[in-house]
Amino acid sequence: MPGQRVHFKTFGCRTNQFDTQVMRTRLKHFTLSEGEEDADTIVVNSCTVTNGADASVRNYIRSARRKNPDARIILAGCGSHSKGESLFESGEVFGVMGHSEKEQIDTLLMREERFYEIGDLAHVDQTIVTEFVGKSRAFIKVQEGCDFACSYCIIPAVRGGARSYPLSQIEEQVRVLAANGFGEFILTGTNVGSYGKDIGSSMAELLQRLSQLRGVRRIRIGSLEPIQIDAAFLELLDEPWMARHLHIALQHTSDAMLSRMNRRNAYASDRRLFEHLAERGYALGTDFIVGHPGERESEWREAMERIERLPLTHVHAFTYSQRDGTASADMRDIVRGDIAKARHRELSETIAEKNHAFRQAHAHDLDVLVEGGKGGVYNGLDQYFNRIQIHSSEDLVGNWVRVEAAEVLREGNRVEFL
Repeated sequence: MPGQRVHFKTFGCRTNQFDTQVMRTRLKHFTLSEGEEDADTIVVNSCTVTNGADASVRNYIRSARRKNPDARIILAGCGSHSKGESLFESGEVFGVMGHSEKEQIDTLLMREERFYEIGDLAHVDQTIVTEFVGKSRAFIKVQEGCDFACSYCIIPAVRGGARSYPLSQIEEQVRVLAANGFGEFILTGTNVGSYGKDIGSSMAELLQRLSQLRGVRRIRIGSLEPIQIDAAFLELLDEPWMARHLHIALQHTSDAMLSRMNRRNAYASDRRLFEHLAERGYALGTDFIVGHPGERESEWREAMERIERLPLTHVHAFTYSQRDGTASADMRDIVRGDIAKARHRELSETIAEKNHAFRQAHAHDLDVLVEGGKGGVYNGLDQYFNRIQIHSSEDLVGNWVRVEAAEVLREGNRVEFL
C-alpha cells in the first residue's frame, strides 16, 4: 500500500482547492499522480451546490472507473455529506470521507477494507499548507461554514455553521507561504466575511495582522456580504496592500427576489455601499442568480434597471439550478430555461460593457502578478482583478510587473514590452 499513486480531482470553489491542498500536504506514504489513468487511488473532492454539480461528480466517478477499473475511488468534499451514503452503498466508491476527516487521509488510504468516515461539521483544520501547485497566488482558508439560510443554498447543511480559524494559525500559514515566494494572498472560506465573530475578532483585524507580515504584497478577499462591511473595514480601503477589487455577493437587485431568496441585503443600502466603494477607486464584482423561481418579467426589468445604476465591473452570473433539500426547490413560478438563458446573456453583456468602461478609465499604473504563459505571451491580474496579456521576450511567470499604460480592448487589456 505505501508508495502507491494518488490522483486528486477537485470540483467547485476555492475552499475546495484549499482543502485539496490540505489533503496533498497530509500524504506521507503515497506519491502523487497527475492523471487518473495511472493512479492506484482517485480522491474526488466534490461539490454539491446544485443537482447539476452532483451529476458532474457522479459522471466523473463513472468515467474514472471506466478508464481505470482497478483504481480505488474515494469521495471527499461537500458531496460526501449529501450523496456519500448512497454512492457508498451502491458500491460506486471505495470510501467516503467527510470534511473533518481530510487531515487523516494518509491513515484512511492505508486501509484495505472499504470505509465510510463522515465525521462531523464542527471541525477546524490545523494543517499548514506549504505550497500551491501551479499557482502564483495563494488561497488562505480563514473560516469554515455559514450561518445564513438563503433559500437556494444547501451549503450550511454540508459545511456546518460558521467557525473561524485562529488568528495565529492564519498568520503562520501566510508566513510559511510568503517565505516560499508567494506575495499575493486570497482569503477564502464558506462565508469569508463572517470571520472572527465567534472568536472575538473581525475581518479588519485579520487584514491588519496579515499586512504586517514580511513578504505580503497584496491581499484579496474572496467574497463578502454587504452587511459584513463595517466601519473598521472601510478604514482600510486606502492601504497599499489592499487589492483594489472587492467581490460583494448581492445575488439579485430586486427586493422582491431578495426576500424570496431569504437574503439579508436590500437594494437601497447595497447601492449606497457600492457608490461609496467606487468613489474610493474600487472595482466591484458580485454574484447574481438569474432565473430563480418567482423571477417574473417585472422583477427582471427592475433588476436590470438597478444593475445599470450600480458601479459594477465584474459578475459571477449563475442560471438558477435546483438543489434538492432547499426551500427554493419547492417554490412555484419556475422560469423557463430559454428565458433564464436570455437573461443571463443580457446581464453578462451589460457588465462586460461596464467593465470595458472601467478599464478605459483605469489603464495606467497597473500592478500585475504574472500567473502563466509561454512563447513570449504571458497573463496575470492587476489590482482591479482585470486580466492583462503581456508580450515580452523575457520569462515573466511568477513576477510582479508594473504596467504604466495598457492597451484597452473589449476582450481585455494588453501591453507589449520591448
